[in-house]
Amino acid sequence: MKFKFWGVRGSIPSPGPKTARYGGNTTCIEVRSDAGKLIILDGGTGIFALAQALLRELPVEANIFITHSHWDHIQGLPFFIPLFIPGNSVRLHGAFDPVSGNGIEKVMAVQLQYSYFPVREAEMKAAIEYETLSIGQPVEVGDAVVTNTLLNHPVIDFGYRIECNGKSMFFTGDHEPYYNIYDPDDADYAEYQALIDEKQASVDAAMRGVDALIVDSSYTREEYPSKKGWGHGTFDGAIAMALRVGAKHLYCTHHEPTRSDDELEAVFADLMQRHTPLPQGLQVHLAYEGLEVVL
Repeated sequence: MKFKFWGVRGSIPSPGPKTARYGGNTTCIEVRSDAGKLIILDGGTGIFALAQALLRELPVEANIFITHSHWDHIQGLPFFIPLFIPGNSVRLHGAFDPVSGNGIEKVMAVQLQYSYFPVREAEMKAAIEYETLSIGQPVEVGDAVVTNTLLNHPVIDFGYRIECNGKSMFFTGDHEPYYNIYDPDDADYAEYQALIDEKQASVDAAMRGVDALIVDSSYTREEYPSKKGWGHGTFDGAIAMALRVGAKHLYCTHHEPTRSDDELEAVFADLMQRHTPLPQGLQVHLAYEGLEVVL
């Protein structure tokens, strides 16, 4: 199994000379099983470059797994060129929205409203299917199995574990580590802490022992207090997570869009200096567009 980053920025695309090394596209990861089955994690703007690369291997059979419906994770879907080509097949997987009552098909329908996009879904020539997933539902994609886990974000957000022939990876999408909303001396503190401890244990179990852990690391520990509740994690929190679950490799992604490449490298260098030496067996990487990893 192998994977490749096509988009590593969070919140909004941030192209330009200051982000050229790591890339300005929003979240998209290509995964290939040992048998070559194509799994795509999220459809941010990075999916457009992936689509262009896929034109060399028509017909395309793609399974796209959406972590959640915020724009930076879906805004590239209408520009996924294989959707417009007869003979291709695309299956879109994602969560049920308890607010609207809609399934994952609504993600595409909203973007393809004629007020916002000139091409209707009926004009797309590929075979398009939708699968709204229940929590914890495994999906077989050829020789790989994709299993979702509910994570912590302002909307329903699925993290995905992918397993193939003894290798495994986990992608969080957007995730903020659980925290207690009550003060320690509040009467509700203990009960709420027990609830989040249970949730954390479930998430840790889903990530346990993966070869590659890909984590939302938007903020520094200094930035986080003013961003608390926004649904994103920190670099330090990502390392703590990787150590807790016994991951072999940690990939920090969903980079803050206002952070230049130079600033990103400086933040990462400070992080590694504070956490060196890492326990034996863990390696930490800063994700960039074009980075390809073979497990």
